Amino acid sequence: MSGPCCAPGRGGDEDGRDRRPAAVAAASRRPSGLIRLDGGSFRMGTEDGEGFPADGEGPIRTVTVRPFLLARTAVTNAQFAAFVKTTGYVTDAERFDWSYVFHLLVAPDLRRRAPSPSETPWWLVIEGASWQAPRGPGSTINGRQEHPVVHVSWRDATAYCAWAGGRLPTEAEWEYAARGGLDQARYPWGDELTPRGQHRCNIWQGRFPTHNTGADGHLGTAPVKSYRPNGYGLHNMVGNAWEWCADWFGTDHLSRPLEDPRGPGTGTSRVIRGGSYLCHDSYCNRYRVAARSSNTPDSSSGNTGFRLAADLSSPGPYPRPNGPDARG
Repeated sequence: MSGPCCAPGRGGDEDGRDRRPAAVAAASRRPSGLIRLDGGSFRMGTEDGEGFPADGEGPIRTVTVRPFLLARTAVTNAQFAAFVKTTGYVTDAERFDWSYVFHLLVAPDLRRRAPSPSETPWWLVIEGASWQAPRGPGSTINGRQEHPVVHVSWRDATAYCAWAGGRLPTEAEWEYAARGGLDQARYPWGDELTPRGQHRCNIWQGRFPTHNTGADGHLGTAPVKSYRPNGYGLHNMVGNAWEWCADWFGTDHLSRPLEDPRGPGTGTSRVIRGGSYLCHDSYCNRYRVAARSSNTPDSSSGNTGFRLAADLSSPGPYPRPNGPDARG
Protein backbone atom coordinates (compact mmCIF):
# COMPACT_ATOMS: atom_id res chain seq x y z
CA MET A 1 0.00 0.00 0.00
CA SER A 2 1.28 3.46 -0.81
CA GLY A 3 0.00 6.77 0.42
CA PRO A 4 0.97 10.13 1.89
CA CYS A 5 3.77 9.25 4.29
CA CYS A 6 4.76 12.77 5.12
CA ALA A 7 2.29 15.20 6.62
CA PRO A 8 -0.29 16.84 4.36
CA GLY A 9 0.87 20.20 3.05
CA ARG A 10 -0.36 23.65 3.93
CA GLY A 11 -1.18 24.27 0.29
CA GLY A 12 1.74 26.43 -0.75
CA ASP A 13 0.64 29.66 0.96
CA GLU A 14 3.46 32.12 0.36
CA ASP A 15 1.98 35.00 2.36
CA GLY A 16 4.48 36.53 4.76
CA ARG A 17 7.62 35.52 2.89
CA ASP A 18 9.07 39.03 3.26
CA ARG A 19 8.37 39.33 6.97
CA ARG A 20 11.43 37.33 7.92
CA PRO A 21 14.21 38.94 9.98
CA ALA A 22 16.90 40.43 7.75
CA ALA A 23 19.54 38.58 9.80
CA VAL A 24 18.90 35.33 7.92
CA ALA A 25 20.78 36.61 4.88
CA ALA A 26 23.82 34.59 3.89
CA ALA A 27 26.54 34.91 6.49
CA SER A 28 30.32 34.77 6.12
CA ARG A 29 30.52 31.70 8.32
CA ARG A 30 32.53 28.51 8.04
CA PRO A 31 30.10 25.58 8.09
CA SER A 32 31.02 23.10 10.80
CA GLY A 33 30.55 19.36 11.26
CA LEU A 34 30.79 18.61 7.55
CA ILE A 35 32.51 15.78 5.70
CA ARG A 36 34.12 16.17 2.29
CA LEU A 37 32.56 13.83 -0.27
CA ASP A 38 34.59 13.34 -3.44
CA GLY A 39 31.62 12.96 -5.75
CA GLY A 40 31.74 11.07 -9.02
CA SER A 41 29.35 8.89 -10.99
CA PHE A 42 26.81 6.55 -9.41
CA ARG A 43 23.63 4.75 -10.38
CA MET A 44 20.73 6.84 -9.06
CA GLY A 45 17.15 5.66 -8.65
CA THR A 46 15.72 2.18 -8.60
CA GLU A 47 13.50 -0.23 -10.47
CA ASP A 48 13.05 -2.33 -7.34
CA GLY A 49 9.66 -3.99 -7.05
CA GLU A 50 9.30 -2.47 -3.58
CA GLY A 51 9.41 1.02 -5.05
CA PHE A 52 6.53 3.28 -6.02
CA PRO A 53 6.60 4.09 -9.78
CA ALA A 54 4.35 7.12 -9.29
CA ASP A 55 7.00 8.66 -7.05
CA GLY A 56 9.47 8.75 -9.92
CA GLU A 57 12.04 6.50 -8.26
CA GLY A 58 13.18 5.26 -11.64
CA PRO A 59 14.54 4.78 -14.12
CA ILE A 60 18.01 3.86 -12.92
CA ARG A 61 20.36 6.40 -14.50
CA THR A 62 24.05 7.16 -14.15
CA VAL A 63 24.42 10.56 -12.50
CA THR A 64 27.58 12.51 -11.76
CA VAL A 65 27.99 14.92 -8.85
CA ARG A 66 30.96 17.17 -8.20
CA PRO A 67 32.76 17.10 -4.83
CA PHE A 68 30.76 18.73 -2.02
CA LEU A 69 30.42 18.94 1.75
CA LEU A 70 27.66 17.38 3.83
CA ALA A 71 26.91 17.28 7.55
CA ARG A 72 27.39 14.02 9.42
CA THR A 73 23.91 14.42 10.93
CA ALA A 74 20.65 16.23 10.46
CA VAL A 75 20.51 19.69 12.03
CA THR A 76 19.74 19.30 15.73
CA ASN A 77 17.47 21.22 18.06
CA ALA A 78 20.56 22.69 19.72
CA GLN A 79 21.94 23.94 16.41
CA PHE A 80 18.63 25.42 15.33
CA ALA A 81 18.20 27.08 18.74
CA ALA A 82 21.54 28.83 18.25
CA PHE A 83 20.32 30.11 14.87
CA VAL A 84 17.08 31.43 16.36
CA LYS A 85 18.86 33.02 19.32
CA THR A 86 21.26 34.85 17.01
CA THR A 87 18.76 35.97 14.35
CA GLY A 88 15.35 36.11 16.01
CA TYR A 89 14.05 33.96 13.18
CA VAL A 90 10.36 32.96 13.26
CA THR A 91 9.50 29.65 11.58
CA ASP A 92 6.51 29.02 9.35
CA ALA A 93 4.90 26.83 12.02
CA GLU A 94 5.13 29.68 14.51
CA ARG A 95 3.88 32.20 11.97
CA PHE A 96 0.88 30.06 11.03
CA ASP A 97 0.52 29.04 14.72
CA TRP A 98 0.03 25.36 13.96
CA SER A 99 1.78 22.30 12.60
CA TYR A 100 1.06 18.62 12.03
CA VAL A 101 1.74 16.18 14.89
CA PHE A 102 1.29 12.41 14.79
CA HIS A 103 -1.73 11.43 16.88
CA LEU A 104 -0.01 9.04 19.30
CA LEU A 105 2.46 11.77 20.31
CA VAL A 106 -0.25 14.25 21.29
CA ALA A 107 -1.60 14.59 24.83
CA PRO A 108 -5.07 12.94 25.13
CA ASP A 109 -6.94 16.18 25.82
CA LEU A 110 -5.48 17.80 22.70
CA ARG A 111 -6.00 14.65 20.64
CA ARG A 112 -9.72 14.58 21.28
CA ARG A 113 -10.38 18.06 19.94
CA ALA A 114 -7.77 18.50 17.21
CA PRO A 115 -8.90 18.43 13.56
CA SER A 116 -7.24 16.07 11.09
CA PRO A 117 -7.19 15.61 7.30
CA SER A 118 -9.69 12.99 6.18
CA GLU A 119 -7.15 11.16 4.00
CA THR A 120 -4.54 10.92 6.79
CA PRO A 121 -6.44 11.00 10.10
CA TRP A 122 -3.34 10.03 12.09
CA TRP A 123 -2.03 13.56 11.51
CA LEU A 124 -3.50 16.21 13.80
CA VAL A 125 -3.52 19.97 13.32
CA ILE A 126 -2.08 21.16 16.62
CA GLU A 127 -2.16 24.86 17.43
CA GLY A 128 1.07 25.96 19.04
CA ALA A 129 3.13 23.01 17.74
CA SER A 130 6.55 24.14 16.56
CA TRP A 131 10.21 23.20 16.68
CA GLN A 132 10.26 24.39 20.31
CA ALA A 133 7.05 22.53 21.22
CA PRO A 134 7.23 19.46 18.96
CA ARG A 135 4.22 17.70 20.50
CA GLY A 136 2.13 20.81 21.01
CA PRO A 137 1.59 23.24 23.91
CA GLY A 138 3.31 22.11 27.09
CA SER A 139 5.98 20.08 25.29
CA THR A 140 9.58 21.26 25.01
CA ILE A 141 12.91 20.22 23.56
CA ASN A 142 14.47 19.84 27.01
CA GLY A 143 16.52 16.66 26.94
CA ARG A 144 16.14 16.52 23.17
CA GLN A 145 18.90 18.89 22.11
CA GLU A 146 20.57 16.18 20.02
CA HIS A 147 17.35 15.13 18.27
CA PRO A 148 16.77 16.43 14.74
CA VAL A 149 14.91 19.71 14.63
CA VAL A 150 11.43 19.13 13.17
CA HIS A 151 8.41 21.30 12.35
CA VAL A 152 10.64 23.23 9.96
CA SER A 153 9.54 24.10 6.44
CA TRP A 154 11.73 24.16 3.35
CA ARG A 155 11.86 27.93 3.72
CA ASP A 156 13.01 27.61 7.34
CA ALA A 157 15.65 25.08 6.30
CA THR A 158 17.05 27.31 3.56
CA ALA A 159 17.16 30.27 5.96
CA TYR A 160 19.19 28.24 8.47
CA CYS A 161 21.55 27.01 5.77
CA ALA A 162 22.22 30.55 4.53
CA TRP A 163 22.99 31.66 8.09
CA ALA A 164 25.26 28.65 8.62
CA GLY A 165 27.25 29.40 5.47
CA GLY A 166 25.88 26.50 3.45
CA ARG A 167 22.83 25.28 1.55
CA LEU A 168 20.51 22.32 1.24
CA PRO A 169 21.85 19.33 -0.71
CA THR A 170 20.49 18.65 -4.15
CA GLU A 171 18.50 15.46 -4.47
CA ALA A 172 21.33 13.83 -6.43
CA GLU A 173 23.87 14.82 -3.79
CA TRP A 174 21.59 13.47 -1.07
CA GLU A 175 21.23 10.05 -2.73
CA TYR A 176 24.93 9.83 -3.56
CA ALA A 177 25.69 10.48 0.11
CA ALA A 178 23.00 8.14 1.44
CA ARG A 179 24.34 5.24 -0.61
CA GLY A 180 27.67 5.51 1.21
CA GLY A 181 29.59 4.05 -1.71
CA LEU A 182 27.31 1.03 -2.23
CA ASP A 183 25.96 0.42 -5.73
CA GLN A 184 22.18 0.03 -5.88
CA ALA A 185 21.85 -1.27 -2.31
CA ARG A 186 18.37 -0.87 -0.86
CA TYR A 187 19.57 0.77 2.36
CA PRO A 188 22.65 2.82 3.31
CA TRP A 189 24.20 -0.35 4.81
CA GLY A 190 23.10 -3.01 2.30
CA ASP A 191 20.02 -4.93 1.22
CA GLU A 192 18.93 -6.46 4.54
CA LEU A 193 16.82 -4.25 6.81
CA THR A 194 18.03 -5.73 10.10
CA PRO A 195 21.34 -7.51 9.50
CA ARG A 196 22.06 -10.04 12.27
CA GLY A 197 18.88 -8.82 13.94
CA GLN A 198 20.28 -5.32 14.49
CA HIS A 199 18.16 -2.24 13.89
CA ARG A 200 19.99 0.24 11.69
CA CYS A 201 17.37 3.00 11.48
CA ASN A 202 14.41 4.50 13.33
CA ILE A 203 11.21 3.42 11.60
CA TRP A 204 7.78 2.15 12.68
CA GLN A 205 7.68 -1.19 14.47
CA GLY A 206 4.27 -2.81 14.90
CA ARG A 207 0.92 -2.09 13.26
CA PHE A 208 0.64 1.31 11.58
CA PRO A 209 -0.86 3.71 12.66
CA THR A 210 -2.16 2.45 15.98
CA HIS A 211 0.57 0.47 17.71
CA ASN A 212 4.32 1.10 17.71
CA THR A 213 6.24 -1.46 19.74
CA GLY A 214 9.34 0.71 19.86
CA ALA A 215 11.47 -2.36 19.16
CA ASP A 216 14.16 -0.18 17.60
CA GLY A 217 14.34 1.84 20.81
CA HIS A 218 12.32 4.88 19.76
CA LEU A 219 8.68 5.95 19.45
CA GLY A 220 9.30 9.39 17.92
CA THR A 221 12.53 11.00 16.81
CA ALA A 222 15.86 9.59 17.99
CA PRO A 223 19.14 11.41 18.66
CA VAL A 224 20.93 12.10 15.40
CA LYS A 225 23.75 9.64 16.11
CA SER A 226 21.58 6.79 17.37
CA TYR A 227 22.72 4.30 14.74
CA ARG A 228 26.06 3.52 13.16
CA PRO A 229 26.97 5.69 10.17
CA ASN A 230 27.09 4.55 6.58
CA GLY A 231 30.26 4.08 4.56
CA TYR A 232 30.74 7.83 4.24
CA GLY A 233 30.44 8.46 7.97
CA LEU A 234 26.89 9.89 7.73
CA HIS A 235 24.29 9.08 10.38
CA ASN A 236 20.58 8.35 9.95
CA MET A 237 20.32 8.96 6.23
CA VAL A 238 17.09 6.95 6.32
CA GLY A 239 14.42 6.86 9.00
CA ASN A 240 14.08 9.26 11.94
CA ALA A 241 13.11 12.42 10.03
CA TRP A 242 12.53 13.29 6.40
CA GLU A 243 15.15 15.68 5.03
CA TRP A 244 14.44 18.60 2.72
CA CYS A 245 16.45 18.83 -0.50
CA ALA A 246 17.02 21.89 -2.66
CA ASP A 247 15.13 20.62 -5.74
CA TRP A 248 11.62 21.15 -6.94
CA PHE A 249 9.92 17.77 -7.23
CA GLY A 250 9.68 16.22 -10.68
CA THR A 251 9.66 12.80 -12.34
CA ASP A 252 11.08 13.58 -15.81
CA HIS A 253 14.66 12.77 -14.81
CA LEU A 254 15.96 11.86 -18.26
CA SER A 255 14.88 15.20 -19.73
CA ARG A 256 17.47 17.02 -17.62
CA PRO A 257 21.28 16.92 -17.51
CA LEU A 258 22.73 13.96 -15.63
CA GLU A 259 25.75 15.93 -14.42
CA ASP A 260 24.94 17.76 -11.17
CA PRO A 261 21.17 17.63 -11.85
CA ARG A 262 19.12 20.27 -10.09
CA GLY A 263 15.54 19.15 -10.71
CA PRO A 264 12.87 21.18 -12.53
CA GLY A 265 13.21 24.93 -12.76
CA THR A 266 9.82 25.53 -11.14
CA GLY A 267 7.21 23.55 -9.24
CA THR A 268 4.77 23.47 -6.36
CA SER A 269 6.53 21.04 -4.00
CA ARG A 270 10.11 20.47 -2.88
CA VAL A 271 11.79 17.07 -2.59
CA ILE A 272 12.06 15.33 0.77
CA ARG A 273 14.19 12.22 1.23
CA GLY A 274 14.96 9.44 3.70
CA GLY A 275 11.63 8.60 5.31
CA SER A 276 10.94 8.95 9.02
CA TYR A 277 10.05 7.19 12.26
CA LEU A 278 6.55 6.70 10.82
CA CYS A 279 7.58 4.65 7.78
CA HIS A 280 6.50 1.00 7.73
CA ASP A 281 6.61 -1.56 4.94
CA SER A 282 2.86 -2.09 5.16
CA TYR A 283 2.10 1.53 4.34
CA CYS A 284 5.01 3.80 3.47
CA ASN A 285 8.10 1.84 2.53
CA ARG A 286 10.06 5.01 1.79
CA TYR A 287 13.05 4.47 4.05
CA ARG A 288 14.97 3.02 1.09
CA VAL A 289 17.75 5.20 -0.33
CA ALA A 290 16.00 5.60 -3.70
CA ALA A 291 12.60 6.47 -2.22
CA ARG A 292 11.36 10.03 -2.51
CA SER A 293 8.44 12.25 -1.64
CA SER A 294 7.63 15.97 -1.55
CA ASN A 295 5.76 18.73 0.21
CA THR A 296 5.03 22.42 -0.30
CA PRO A 297 7.79 24.83 0.78
CA ASP A 298 5.70 26.29 3.63
CA SER A 299 4.68 22.91 5.12
CA SER A 300 5.91 21.53 8.43
CA SER A 301 5.37 18.42 10.51
CA GLY A 302 6.78 16.51 13.45
CA ASN A 303 8.76 14.18 11.19
CA THR A 304 10.52 16.53 8.76
CA GLY A 305 13.92 18.17 9.21
CA PHE A 306 17.01 18.78 7.09
CA ARG A 307 20.78 18.42 6.72
CA LEU A 308 23.36 21.09 5.89
CA ALA A 309 25.44 20.91 2.72
CA ALA A 310 28.00 23.30 1.28
CA ASP A 311 30.14 23.80 -1.78
CA LEU A 312 33.72 22.60 -1.59
CA SER A 313 34.83 26.22 -1.98
CA SER A 314 33.88 26.80 1.69
CA PRO A 315 37.07 27.31 3.75
CA GLY A 316 38.27 24.08 5.35
CA PRO A 317 39.87 21.77 6.09
CA TYR A 318 37.17 19.10 6.19
CA PRO A 319 37.69 15.39 6.91
CA ARG A 320 37.13 12.79 4.23
CA PRO A 321 34.76 9.88 4.90
CA ASN A 322 37.53 7.57 6.04
CA GLY A 323 39.47 10.19 7.98
CA PRO A 324 40.22 9.79 11.70
CA ASP A 325 37.31 11.96 12.82
CA ALA A 326 34.87 11.35 9.99
CA ARG A 327 32.73 8.97 12.03
CA GLY A 328 32.63 11.06 15.17
